Amino acid sequence: MDRVAVFNPAVRTLDESVARAKAAERLGFESVWTTQMPDARDASLVLAAYASHTQRVKLGTGVLPIYTRHPTAMAQMAASLDELSGGRFILGLGVSHKVTVEGMWGLRLENPVDAMREYLTIVRTTLRDGGCGFEGRYFTGRVAYSGPRRADLPIMISALNPRMLQLAGELADGIVLYMCTPAYVRDHVVPAIRAGREKVGKTLDGFDIVAAVPVSLTSDRAAAHDVFRKTVARYAALPYYRKMMDASGLKEALEQDRVDERVLDELAGVGDPERVRDAVARYRESGVTLPAVGPFGGHEGAQGFEATLEAVAAS
Repeated sequence: MDRVAVFNPAVRTLDESVARAKAAERLGFESVWTTQMPDARDASLVLAAYASHTQRVKLGTGVLPIYTRHPTAMAQMAASLDELSGGRFILGLGVSHKVTVEGMWGLRLENPVDAMREYLTIVRTTLRDGGCGFEGRYFTGRVAYSGPRRADLPIMISALNPRMLQLAGELADGIVLYMCTPAYVRDHVVPAIRAGREKVGKTLDGFDIVAAVPVSLTSDRAAAHDVFRKTVARYAALPYYRKMMDASGLKEALEQDRVDERVLDELAGVGDPERVRDAVARYRESGVTLPAVGPFGGHEGAQGFEATLEAVAAS
């Protein structure tokens, strides 16, 4: 099987989440990723549970919001989780959204690209050098870390729009994408990253473009589309995602009362095993180096998480 990852979404019990991570490892997937949702378990602790029940599969955050942890604390967490997992951790970071940062946490989300640049600088320097002395406009870090650390621990960021994508090319080891069409990856993501890499004298070699690919192995495509349609509408209401979606050519479709099937099939793989595997192939052809399938259910005809992974693994 070519490089493929799994997004393991939050489920009702931790035991079930761990079982899914073990299934991904057993079926040969390269890595398992989880994201931090505002109302869910702490993602870093969930990955610690995965680490204790797996041996080989890599473990990534896709992503942790930077405003919930000071960058020095984020570096401590990353080094600790990497040590706990035997060097399998991948740190993914994101700025989140104004509705969460300001409405839920009472913080300020200003100049997110500049804030992310400072945050990355502190985390990267601490992990690489064992300490940092940095004073910025948004984040300051004066810290030493005496525990074991992997200087080249991979650091990814969530990036959708040109300036953040270019920053990723400059300072990060990869990006984590969601709700991007393959065409957007090809026409917008890859060129912006390449520009950022060239700015610091690097090529795209070794840079990972991770894209979450929603998939559902199902006998009822209409029911699955109804579930996924709600997900698309929810993300289209967030300004960062909506700007990217409009630039993807989806503006007219999203303004309709009901997002049409063509858009849903562009963003996901829904149906029989061939449709599921075709979605992975389309993203890979667009320039994604690591497609990360995210099985979803919650509808009549859904064949289940593990069956969906087996369909992908059979490719």
